[in-house]
Amino acid sequence: MTVVMGIVNVTPDSFSDGGRYVDPGAAIAHGVRLRDLGAAMIDVGGESTRPGATRVAEGVEQERVLPVVSALASAGIAVSIDTMNAATAVAAVAAGARIVNDVSGGLSDPEMLAAVAATDADVVLGHWRGPSEDMYAAASYRDVVREVTTELLARVEAAAAAGIAPSRVILDPGIGFGKRGAQNWDVLRALPQLTALGPRVLVGTSRKRFLADALGDDASTERKDLATAVTSVLASRAGAWGVRVHDVAATCDALQVVERWDGIGA
Repeated sequence: MTVVMGIVNVTPDSFSDGGRYVDPGAAIAHGVRLRDLGAAMIDVGGESTRPGATRVAEGVEQERVLPVVSALASAGIAVSIDTMNAATAVAAVAAGARIVNDVSGGLSDPEMLAAVAATDADVVLGHWRGPSEDMYAAASYRDVVREVTTELLARVEAAAAAGIAPSRVILDPGIGFGKRGAQNWDVLRALPQLTALGPRVLVGTSRKRFLADALGDDASTERKDLATAVTSVLASRAGAWGVRVHDVAATCDALQVVERWDGIGA
C-alpha cells in the first residue's frame, strides 16, 4: 500500500490552508483527524514554501511545529517534519519526528545533511532550484527529466558523503518547485525512471497550480482534491513509495479502489 502522508501546515500563509491550523491545538486535532482518515504519516510544517513566500526565523518555525510534532508523536502517530533548517530538523527529531522532509534537498542549509546523519531519521530530498521568493527564475530546462534525475542523484551522493545511508533516503521530484506547468507533467510521466533509481520516491501534487491549470479557470478546492487523488493513484502505479496530500480521505479511497481493481484485499 502506498504511504499516504497527510499535510498539517502550522502557518498563516501556506497556499492552500494557511491560517486554519496555526493554533497548535487546531493543528494537533487536524493531524489526529488525518490519521483517523487513513494517513500513515503526518507531515508538519511551520514555514510556507508557496511561490513568493518569504523565510521565517528558525525560532518562529520551531515555536509553531515542536508542540505539534511532540503531541502527535506521543499519540503514536508517525510524523515527518517539513523544514529547510537543520536546527529545526534536529529539534523535531528529538520531539519524535521520524523523517526530515527538506524540499531543498539539503541545499538551503549547508548543515542539514550532517545534522540528519547524526540522527536516526530518514530524509526526503526534494528537487529544488532556489527559494520560494523567486521560485520560477531557474525553471529553464533543456531536458527536464534528465536534469531533475541528475540533480536528485547529486543530492543522494551528498547525503552519502554526509553519512546518510541510501536506505534512509527518499527522493521527491519537487513537483511545482522551480517547474512550470508542462514541466511538472513531463516529470510525472517519467516517474518509472525515478523509482527505478533505487531510493523510495515521494510525490506531492496536492492542490498545486498545475492541476488547477489543467482543470480550467477558478478550479475549486474539491476539484483539485479529486485531481490530486487521480495523480496519487497514477504515482502509485508508477512505483511511488508515498504521496503527500491535503485531502487524505479522497486519496485513501482512490488507492483502496485500485487495490480492489487489482484483486488485493478483496
